[in-house]
Amino acid sequence: MAATMPFSKETLQELVCAYCGVAASAISLTPIPTGKFNTSYFVRADGDELVMRIAPPRDAVFVFYERDMMRQEPGLHALLLEKTSVPVAPIIAYDDSHTLLDRDFLLMKRLPGRPLTDAPYVDEAKVLRRVGRCLAEVHALAAEGRYGYLGEHAPMAPQPTWVDAFQMMWRKLVEDVAAVGYYDETESTALLGLLERHIDLFDRPVPSSLLHMDVWAQNILVDDASNLTGLVDWDRALWGDPEIEFAVLDYCGISKPAFWEGYGERRDTSPKARIRNVFYLLYEIQKYIVIRHGRNNDPAAAQQYKRQVMQIVAQLMHRT
Repeated sequence: MAATMPFSKETLQELVCAYCGVAASAISLTPIPTGKFNTSYFVRADGDELVMRIAPPRDAVFVFYERDMMRQEPGLHALLLEKTSVPVAPIIAYDDSHTLLDRDFLLMKRLPGRPLTDAPYVDEAKVLRRVGRCLAEVHALAAEGRYGYLGEHAPMAPQPTWVDAFQMMWRKLVEDVAAVGYYDETESTALLGLLERHIDLFDRPVPSSLLHMDVWAQNILVDDASNLTGLVDWDRALWGDPEIEFAVLDYCGISKPAFWEGYGERRDTSPKARIRNVFYLLYEIQKYIVIRHGRNNDPAAAQQYKRQVMQIVAQLMHRT
C-alpha cells in the first residue's frame, strides 16, 4: 500500500517552490516511511534530488533535547562539510518562520545510497570501518570549555565541565519520564541519587567532542559497492564525552570489531569506564519511555522500557 501524505501535495509543493524557484508542475514528492521523528519526503524538483524534513508540532510530547532540535542541523552540516570528510548533505534551506507552514522544515540535497537496513548483501565490515573513521573525525571536533546540548535549540544552559553537563542532562531526562507518569517521586529520587553516588566517576577531564548520538543502521547510507554514502540525522547531536556515544553504538549494534578498526583508538574498559557505560546506556534507554508513551501512544512498550531500566539499575546497585 502506498504511503499517504499527512500534508497536502499543494502545501508541500509551495514549500519547495519558495526555495527552489521551480514550477509546482515540475515537483514530485514521495513520503519516506522510515522517519521516526520528523515527517520526511524525497523530492524531485525539475531534475534535482532533494529531501524535505518537517519537524513535529511544538505541542508534541518531547524528551527535553528534542524540542526544536532541527534548528541545530544547518550549522552542524556546515561544520562537518568544512572540517571533515563525513558524507553529509548540504542544506539548501531551513525555515522556522512558520509563515508557510506551522512547523520548522528544511530542504537538503539527497545523498546517494540506501540505509544499511535495506542493504543486506553489502560488506558490513567495510561499511563499519568507514563509519569508525568518520566518527573519529567527528569526535576530534571540540567545543572550548562548553559541554552539553549546545545547538540553536538551546534545551539546556552550556556547562563548563562534562560532569556538570551530564548531571543536568540526567536530571532533565528523569523529570521528563516522571512528567509522563512513569516514575513516581520515590523512583525519581532514587535515580537522581544513584548518579549522585557515582558522580566522581564522571568528574574527569574529557574533551567536549561533537557526538552524533543516533548512529544506527537506518542512519547509515551505503551503495552497492559497500561504500558509505551518508551519515544522516544529526539533530540529536551533543558535545561531550565520547564514551556516551560508544554506549549508543553498543545499544544499536554498531560497536563491532570493524568499527573499532576504523575508529583507530582502543576503548577504555576499566571498571570505572564500565560503570559510566551503564549510566550512559540508561540515558539512552530512558528516552524511549517518553517516546513510546508520548509519540507512539504505546504505554505497554513504555512500561517495558521502564522495566528494562529498573533491571539495569538493580544490577548496577548489586555490582557497586
